[in-house]
Amino acid sequence: MVMLILVLTQLSAQNETKITQFNSALNQFLNVRDFCISEEGDEAFFTIQSPLQDISQIAYITKKDNQWSEAKLMPFSSSYMDLEPFLSQDGKRLFFVSDRPLDDSTEQKKDFDIWYVERSGNGKEWSSPKNIGPPINSDLNEFYPSISANNNLYFTLESPNGMGKDDIYISRWQNGSYSTPELLDENINSSGYEFNAFISKREDFILFSRYNEEDGLGSGDLYISVKDENGKWEKAKNIGAPINTKYMEYCPYYDERNQTLYFTSKRNDLLPKQFNAVSDFKDYINEGNNGLSKIYMTQLKINRLK
Repeated sequence: MVMLILVLTQLSAQNETKITQFNSALNQFLNVRDFCISEEGDEAFFTIQSPLQDISQIAYITKKDNQWSEAKLMPFSSSYMDLEPFLSQDGKRLFFVSDRPLDDSTEQKKDFDIWYVERSGNGKEWSSPKNIGPPINSDLNEFYPSISANNNLYFTLESPNGMGKDDIYISRWQNGSYSTPELLDENINSSGYEFNAFISKREDFILFSRYNEEDGLGSGDLYISVKDENGKWEKAKNIGAPINTKYMEYCPYYDERNQTLYFTSKRNDLLPKQFNAVSDFKDYINEGNNGLSKIYMTQLKINRLK
């Protein structure tokens, strides 16, 4: 039977440098969030947004000779809101969220649904976007898809039938189709806000965000829950500092192969100082942890003990 233990490797409040920005080149964008990376580590997908986050597009970069390329928009980019990419394990399907209409017969925005594009292999052309359809999508807002190795889909749903405003659901892949979504239990969801869930390949741990919880450090925090010996979710625990701060932490993505946690944070450690030139001011404001959404990374060991 598999049990899990969480180990924050050599992280402490005095060792904040272990948490770094994923790529300083992304500082050209005002807000960057919801990140995923390929199994081989040579492709990364993320969302870029306007200052008020009312314009949202999915971009990607590729790595060659250990260097990341310039960011490019995904080919399905449009005037609609696209966000929250998640790449399948084989790299052939990219899930995302959009308010685009179901077809070309109208330009009327829809509520947020889960969509996907497909390709035959790395570097191949992506298909046109496809709506994943019912029973997952509905006339409510669905967000943040995450897929386990057996294709079970975890996502956020705003539903009056949930425990809170935002809750985390699972839709199981059974006989070639998705089942009716099920609300995860009270060890995950609550009367508050649970969202942005990342599921492990074996579905033995789940990382997600909670907002303004009593045991939180402030704003949004990252939490983890693991399955017990009976396959039930244990009560979720706050990952704690220094990953969580008094600012907003959300959109976790975990690279199991390299034991690396990627997440979005609005952390801010800018302090007043004297500048010698406007260029110095600009560099300091743009490059540092400035309170805008940026992608961070850190080593995080989640050891499987048998």
